[in-house]
Amino acid sequence: MFKGQPKGLYALALANTGERFGYYTMLAIFTLFLQAKFGFSEAVTSNIYAGFLAAVYFMPFIGGILADKFGYGKMVVAGIIVMFAGYFCLAIPTGNDMGGKIAMFGSLLLIAVGTGLFKGNLQVMVGNLYDDPKYASKRDAAFSLFYMAINIGSLFAPTAATRITEFCMKNEGFTYNGDIPALANQYLAGADTMTPEALSKFQNLAAAQGATDLTQFSHHYIDTLAGAYHWGFAVACVSLIISILIYFGFRKSFKHADVTQRELEAKSTQPVVELTKEQTKSRIVALLLVFAVVIFFWMAFQQNGLTLTFFARDYTATEMTGLSRILANVLNLVLIIIAVYGAFAIFQSEKRNSKFIAALVTVASLVGLFFSYRSLGDEPVTLLPQIFQQFNPFFVVALTPVSMAVFGALAAKGKEPSAPRKIGIGMFIAALGFLIMVFGSLGLPTPDALKDGAEFQRVTPNILISTYLVLTFAELFLSPMGISFVSKVAPPKYKGMMMGLWFVATAIGNYMVSIIGMLWGGLPLWVLWSILIVLCVISAVFIFSIMKKLENATKD
Repeated sequence: MFKGQPKGLYALALANTGERFGYYTMLAIFTLFLQAKFGFSEAVTSNIYAGFLAAVYFMPFIGGILADKFGYGKMVVAGIIVMFAGYFCLAIPTGNDMGGKIAMFGSLLLIAVGTGLFKGNLQVMVGNLYDDPKYASKRDAAFSLFYMAINIGSLFAPTAATRITEFCMKNEGFTYNGDIPALANQYLAGADTMTPEALSKFQNLAAAQGATDLTQFSHHYIDTLAGAYHWGFAVACVSLIISILIYFGFRKSFKHADVTQRELEAKSTQPVVELTKEQTKSRIVALLLVFAVVIFFWMAFQQNGLTLTFFARDYTATEMTGLSRILANVLNLVLIIIAVYGAFAIFQSEKRNSKFIAALVTVASLVGLFFSYRSLGDEPVTLLPQIFQQFNPFFVVALTPVSMAVFGALAAKGKEPSAPRKIGIGMFIAALGFLIMVFGSLGLPTPDALKDGAEFQRVTPNILISTYLVLTFAELFLSPMGISFVSKVAPPKYKGMMMGLWFVATAIGNYMVSIIGMLWGGLPLWVLWSILIVLCVISAVFIFSIMKKLENATKD
């Protein structure tokens, strides 16, 4: 898996890991922050969240065009600086008035612009490493490893956000309760507009926190929680400092990949073989067709920070019991990952000593998990809604060697699916993920009924965990393979632009996330998940219907 990869891959991957840790720490609490601090409805929150994601993933298109002209490395460094300014401004506590909203939107704009300069161009440099014929056959594996590194950063993000939230709340004598922020904002907006059931519920929750004056309690609780989220945003500033240190510290290992096609042609003493107009057109058309399909994957997948977070907060049990409790602690997840990689090393290592060391590491990890579970006793583990977002990156990191081993075995037999075929399979798998949500949501009240005080039994956390597991399988088939496909098929003169267009497709899909968020209210939950299932299936059918065109483009 790691053997034979250029050193530059690891340097670029680690630089991206630091940046992604900060980004996903911010994203884990972003929708919760919007609703707690500003009292935004689900519909407004959905539009802000989706609009921000769309901007984050649209700007790499502009960044790619600039990089094709001025250089990839320059844009990467500029992006880190602009992102730092954005996260720093977002971390500054402000009021929840118009001034606070303007400051927030300005910060989000800086983050989006900085990400646009950084993200796509870093990935183009990764792709450039594999233009060397010596590494060309390892391109797909490289992007799987690069993608894994991204998720290592995001794996720890929800825990970082959770620990900061718990510390700040405890410091003020509070405990986190996901129902309180919305009820507190409703109360401050006008207690007479609340239903008797909602008001009674708020009074009981406030009393449990030791409150006597509901108005004072509402202000204090919201300010404390919003302050915790601001500290969470500050984490991104620290992570970006680490990223820039890694980038410059190991720049020698990938400096040769920081070259545009124009620079390559200027330096080359050999005549450059250019694509014909027909080949260029064929490749661009193939890429555009793939981009059209992945729009709907990202529309479904990015629900994890929006409606799936709403579901975690409002419909999922706040405590975890039984064996699954070990999954609530990120350190246990790390032990599971180490055990998985150790097991693979046992079979893949060529030397006996290496196999023995791998076996020891695997056994030690399993022993650590056993004692960690024993230490829990019979006590349930309390969950905050953002913690569920650690499961997707955990599954990505843990399952990457599995997927690479499977694809490697198929490749050895000449039966590995092409990148477009993997994308189509991924869309079918994504549909299965939301089928779990359909069954898990049957019988639950609508979000509107919930606000009116409807009583119901919260569902087991395993519903969301299972959904994230299946969606991760879909992601491994689609996202790293899609990026690899773009880096391989894009006409050399338009590499930056084509990688940027991949992100434009992602941006459109991310904005379409808001559609489900705006429908969040009067419709039964199973209907919302069914919409995503239908879109994923239609997309899969479409990509298989044009498979020959896509596969032929890679041969031109």
